[in-house]
Amino acid sequence: MKLGLIAGGGDLPKHVAYAAGEELGQVIVLDGFGHPDDFPNAAVIRLARFGKIVKTLKKSACTHVCFVGYVDRPNFKNMKPDLRALFLMPGAMKAATNGDDALLRHILGLFEKEGFEIMSPQEVCVDLLLQEGALGAVNLPRAHREDALTACHIAQVIGSLDIGQGAVVARGVTLAVEAQEGTDAMLRRVASLPQDLRGTAGERVGVLAKMVKPRQDQRVDLPVIGLATVENAAAAGLAGIVAEAGRAFVLDEESVVEAANKHGIFVLGLPPSEND
Repeated sequence: MKLGLIAGGGDLPKHVAYAAGEELGQVIVLDGFGHPDDFPNAAVIRLARFGKIVKTLKKSACTHVCFVGYVDRPNFKNMKPDLRALFLMPGAMKAATNGDDALLRHILGLFEKEGFEIMSPQEVCVDLLLQEGALGAVNLPRAHREDALTACHIAQVIGSLDIGQGAVVARGVTLAVEAQEGTDAMLRRVASLPQDLRGTAGERVGVLAKMVKPRQDQRVDLPVIGLATVENAAAAGLAGIVAEAGRAFVLDEESVVEAANKHGIFVLGLPPSEND
């Protein structure tokens, strides 16, 4: 097996590349999203250069393809496709009208038609998946359980509408839901709310839930918890973070645990739901 890694933004791609080891055949960094310096001999290719991407992967004898890292929803009007992508644009644009998940499934299908097998990031680095239970010294206090359950429910509801994967609930009130801006920007929004709505470092309230979207293709786009997630949650006065065990990545777990313990917040892996 030779793995072709198509890398968007964030830190997860370099973790997956490292875990792939000698099976890593080629890294393609999507121009404007990923970081070429994170990988040796990476090819930097624009998002709409489908023909070039496929040619580069096949030249490196890649048999499998893994998509990892965040990519903003494309603006089809501003894209400059190569000839191959030009013929595929109408199908992609039609899929996009049904939401981001439909677009991702469509793109995966295009690569499968080229003979590649899609490999999920979690197949490459299973050790990065969130385990069930508390990561650090702080567990989920009874006082915050209802907020955690409500946040999970809200996250699943917006996920079913293909809006986002995260929600913040405090004292039974939904403070924020994640959309295109991402988790960190959402948490900064919460931190800007009046303190009578959110918690503080002295009196933490509220829970961030990050959930897989119901019916999403789990070969791509699992939620990610990293050091920035914990720090932004702490700055927003939250009491903790929850996600489904086995369905979210934890990056730099040692730093995540250290920060969670320092701020006195919990990071908890919940039993996976059955709402797929």
